Amino acid sequence: MPDVPSASESTSRPLRVLIGADTFAPDVNGAAKFAERLAAGLVSRGHEVHVVAPGFEAGPNRTGVEVHEGEQMTVHRLRSWRWYPHPWLRYALPWRVEQNAARVLDEVKPDVVHFQSHIVVGRGLAREAVKRGIRLVGTNHFMPENGLQFTPFIGPLREPAVRGAWNAAARTFGLAEAVTTPTRKAADYIERYTHLSGVYPISCGLHIDHYEPNLAPRTENVVLFLGRVESEKHIDELLRAAAMLDSELDVKIEIIGDGEQRPALERLAAQLEISHRVHFAGHAPESYLKQQLTRASVFAMPSRAELQSIATMEAMASGLPVIGANAMALPHLIHDGENGYLYEPGNVEQFAALLTKVFTMPHDELLALKRESLSIVADHDITRTLDTFEALYRGEKVSAPVSDEAEQHGT
Repeated sequence: MPDVPSASESTSRPLRVLIGADTFAPDVNGAAKFAERLAAGLVSRGHEVHVVAPGFEAGPNRTGVEVHEGEQMTVHRLRSWRWYPHPWLRYALPWRVEQNAARVLDEVKPDVVHFQSHIVVGRGLAREAVKRGIRLVGTNHFMPENGLQFTPFIGPLREPAVRGAWNAAARTFGLAEAVTTPTRKAADYIERYTHLSGVYPISCGLHIDHYEPNLAPRTENVVLFLGRVESEKHIDELLRAAAMLDSELDVKIEIIGDGEQRPALERLAAQLEISHRVHFAGHAPESYLKQQLTRASVFAMPSRAELQSIATMEAMASGLPVIGANAMALPHLIHDGENGYLYEPGNVEQFAALLTKVFTMPHDELLALKRESLSIVADHDITRTLDTFEALYRGEKVSAPVSDEAEQHGT
């Protein structure tokens, strides 16, 4: 008779985890970065990790070992096609995704499948995993309202398209044994529109120790934005606010990231006569990002559609005060008057006034904001995120999701 593993052995043995993502490195966005860090973190803990994601260039399906965040993992790249309304996004072929999902699942035989969106890869993996009785966990990083900017669904077509997107999300996430999203606000959001219940708010997490906060006074006034340069980020509000600042403050704007809005924003900077103070860095290596996080005086996040905002957490882990829009999940990270300030979306005058306040406040008050950023972001260390997902993968009870304590100020 074969040996049966004890309860302690079954809860400690390494898992074979298959992560499905519609966007993954080298894509640069929050969902892709979360999937990359999650996969690498699991590998570092001794688990066998496979990732299914679209190919980042034209070509057939291919499987190989890739290195992400310093860890080796097997990545199954699916034949993809460019979504041309978007500047870089590629999707796996939707009419072949279930066939590809079945093939990968039968080859890998994972203990658990964790999909990162319901759109293509997640949909295929979810359906095929259920057929095979494989434990299924789903995480939502998607807001249909954002994705529609790259579709023809505008005007009267917009509302039916949003409803259709949420109905599709409900069908796929409804198959999962556990559904997560980065914050309590985001969990309430998906529950409201999909009618699912019991969604876990689990922070994307961050390697806090990878950042080096510099609390010393700055020799120049620099506002930093990091993220996709697309319309839902409302970077135009940052530029308009910067144009209102006293010229004697000599404020510089550093924008790291790229996207379809960059040409329009460069034209706006010229119209506002602040081009000489705005630097569009585009996609930049990690070394440059960390250099700018050390150089900056304050981080700005004018987006109204953040389900968490990894970029904001990176700034906080670097000891920066943050000014952001009072919208969606940002108040979970930005505690007004404690580690930064919230402005009402669209109120550029208030945004400018808060920037001025940060640049002119006494150093001891600024230092208090910086230290509070470090205190708040400490609750989002990726170690806790990995602990929680490991428990979900094993079917264990998760009584205190990672983000709950960190969000008490924001609820």
